[in-house]
Amino acid sequence: MQAAPGAPLSDASQPPAGQGPEAPRSPGRRRISVLAGVAAFVLAADIITKALVVAHLREGEPVRVLGDVLMFNLLRNPGAAFSVGTGDTIVFTAIAVAVVVYIARTARKLYSIGWAITLGLLLGGALGNLTDRIFRAPGLFRGNVVDWIEVTRYWPVFNLADSAIVCGGILTVLLAMLGYHLDGTHGDRRAQPSPPGSDPGSGASPADAAADTER
Repeated sequence: MQAAPGAPLSDASQPPAGQGPEAPRSPGRRRISVLAGVAAFVLAADIITKALVVAHLREGEPVRVLGDVLMFNLLRNPGAAFSVGTGDTIVFTAIAVAVVVYIARTARKLYSIGWAITLGLLLGGALGNLTDRIFRAPGLFRGNVVDWIEVTRYWPVFNLADSAIVCGGILTVLLAMLGYHLDGTHGDRRAQPSPPGSDPGSGASPADAAADTER
């Protein structure tokens, strides 16, 4: 059918092929940038503070900042965060590597700023302690982690990487409880109603049926 005089040959309101609402999205650059920025900040802060602590503090000689409430106390920890599992250094190194790989793979599905911050904290913390495992004594992948923050005598000594991991874990629980998902959606997916025109019995929408037909 011939277009009316002066009318465009294509409908400008229609998105180009492959860019419509049904086209698969890629993770937003903003989300990836937030994740990478948070992780880089945590890693840099952890490396710098550990270097300063090793240069200026001695083991067994804590510096009191707020009496017995806050002290800077240099410890070399072969175990996990908060000096847990001191005899399983290699195991915790492998776990840290697995966490880094998992977060890197998960980033491909990331559409949520909240989750980007959360994963950035976890990634930066894991990389901070993993750096110690790789480069510090007594050897490759067996290095002792530098801990230096002591809050009262009743709490294990930790570092900024440990703090980032704990904060990331808390945010993970909160986001999950509040129903925020990695893909940017919110709410209980099981409770979402079927789109208009879909078959309630099959749970498939017309778009899904069309896609199945094409396959």
